[in-house]
Amino acid sequence: MKIINEAISLTTQGFNDMHDITQDIVQKLAEHELSNGVVTIFVPGSTGGLTTIEFEPGLERDFAEFMDRTIPHGVNYHHDARWGDGNGFSHVRASLLGPSLSVPIADGRMTLGTWQQVVFIDFDNRSRSRTLMLQFMGE
Repeated sequence: MKIINEAISLTTQGFNDMHDITQDIVQKLAEHELSNGVVTIFVPGSTGGLTTIEFEPGLERDFAEFMDRTIPHGVNYHHDARWGDGNGFSHVRASLLGPSLSVPIADGRMTLGTWQQVVFIDFDNRSRSRTLMLQFMGE
């Protein structure tokens, strides 16, 4: 069994900025020629999250609008009172979504559905440079 660590770097805009990272992961997988196993993607930090979605403009907008309705920015959060950085909403959104995602690998491919992409969402209230960690385990 191999364990391989990789990274993906992104520049993000915050406020629900969604990035399709599927092809980045596919490229790294191809470089290591794993046939079967799993890839875990992890976000270091507490204002970004990972999920899968059909990455198209309508759903990207639907997702952002859902987050804005459910966990709005511009309201008072206890985090903001303590730290004064105004991004309490981004921490709550990221906690709801989660910092990691695992996808099985079979026959050298991630086992994603036809319309399913892996996406990173930056919820912070400013632009950021992000590094996502990938860990491939398999043979």
